[in-house]
Amino acid sequence: MQGERRTFFALIIGFIKFFNMLNRRHIRIKVMQIIYAFNGNESDDLQKNERFLLKSIDSMLDLYFILISLLIEVQKKAESHLDKSQKKHLATSEDKNPNKKFVNNEVLLQLKNNALIKASLEKRKINNWDLDSEYVDVIFKALISSELYKDYMATKTSTFKEDKLFVVDLFKEIVAPNEKLYDYLEDKNITWVDDLPVVNTAIVKLLRKNKATSSESHFIPKLIKDDDDKAFAVELLKKTILNLSAFSEEIQEKTQNWDKDRIANIDFVLLQMAICEFQKFPSIPVKVTINEYIEVAKEYSTPKSSVFINGVLDKLVKEYNDKGTLNKIGRGLM
Repeated sequence: MQGERRTFFALIIGFIKFFNMLNRRHIRIKVMQIIYAFNGNESDDLQKNERFLLKSIDSMLDLYFILISLLIEVQKKAESHLDKSQKKHLATSEDKNPNKKFVNNEVLLQLKNNALIKASLEKRKINNWDLDSEYVDVIFKALISSELYKDYMATKTSTFKEDKLFVVDLFKEIVAPNEKLYDYLEDKNITWVDDLPVVNTAIVKLLRKNKATSSESHFIPKLIKDDDDKAFAVELLKKTILNLSAFSEEIQEKTQNWDKDRIANIDFVLLQMAICEFQKFPSIPVKVTINEYIEVAKEYSTPKSSVFINGVLDKLVKEYNDKGTLNKIGRGLM
């Protein structure tokens, strides 16, 4: 299912009309993952899967704060490094009078002194870098050996804008692509592999929009747009699972010329979810449903899956229209 997941750690920067960390496509992906693991067993514990879904969604904020706290810890590491250098027995003139531009970076100090971030870290019991400080060392060493750092440290003073641009590049060029950090996060929580692009985007967007006068709440993102999106996640999971057999029969009727063993398991799950949206979610336009599952298939399944899914869904919609059974309300939803 994962394919070459490592590519997902590459930073994806997008433009989101309303800044929420989680959009409906990502909600669909999370539901897909649970149903895929569910393996088509309708007698399984539905509440257990619902709890896992909500926990998986909430854990995105854990990942966000882990990465934000890593930036804070790198700043602290730099402070400690300067302090030790100044106290060396044979300290050089440079050791005694170091360039403190990085440790005084205004954006990093904003993060470090943010009371809401501190409270969130305590509430969520996030202390990864106390327990696994070697990853702070990995990022710090990668930073100080980089051209990015050398260029930044070529002067001793900077503006807030320069500090901000530097931290954005620090995250994009040093933190996000780091293979050791990726492996560490993957080991901690397998679902974070798919959450990383979303969380990375959120962090960069918040950093870019940050101002010297920004409130502390600026760095406390909203996980999900509203209760409707949360309800959509739960209902999509429940209604798909409760109707797996019926949806499977519809798929099989439209794929009689296909060897069932040749249909990718993920494709089958995506088709079940799409049929669920056709039948059980009257307010979601047909075109939206089809486009969303085609895009998810491109990312998660085989090269031919998107064409296959599009073909099956087109057949189903035509049949529903002919029978007058397409459950959609409102104009423009067909």
